[in-house]
Amino acid sequence: MIFEEPEGATPLDPDEKQGLKFGHVTTRGELDELEQANIEQGLAWLSRRRGGSIFDDAFIRTLHKRLFGDVWSWAGEYRLTEKNIGIDPFQIGVQLRNLLDDARYWSENGTYSPLEAAARYHHRMVQIHPFPNGNGRHARIAADILLEDIYDHPPVAWASGFDLQADNERRTAYIAALRAADGGNLTPLFEFVGLEQDVKS
Repeated sequence: MIFEEPEGATPLDPDEKQGLKFGHVTTRGELDELEQANIEQGLAWLSRRRGGSIFDDAFIRTLHKRLFGDVWSWAGEYRLTEKNIGIDPFQIGVQLRNLLDDARYWSENGTYSPLEAAARYHHRMVQIHPFPNGNGRHARIAADILLEDIYDHPPVAWASGFDLQADNERRTAYIAALRAADGGNLTPLFEFVGLEQDVKS
């Protein structure tokens, strides 16, 4: 399997590539089509689900498996290898639970506005990078679930009418906003999700 990763994507190591369930895939476009079909099935599952806490790490794993499990055998399993982004793999479980506890606290105490909470949650989820691949899409969907389930707020217009996976200005702005947030400046990410400027820094 030989294809170039788009900017901001996580390169897969050989063992992870072996987890691909379709041996005929040779291009990024073919892989994107398979993943998009799987994601649509995952979103359909989300619309039908009943009960369960989104602040449980089991839900985070299940969501990833539902979004990518038809394509990748390791979907829903935390990564075991170091990446060009993300924390030490041995810290993933602890750090993810800390994030979920924080997000629950924010919601129970009105710490942030809905969009600010979603932006902070999304950034930290991407920063942790729990899975071998699909972290950005998983984290965007997880942030939208947080908005809808906890805050009764519409989802973020991540793509703003574009295909965010494609190489376009919206994706470039998204990647730049995440990198700025990594450096401690969340303002570009707040602007990206549509948050007003009068937010807590």
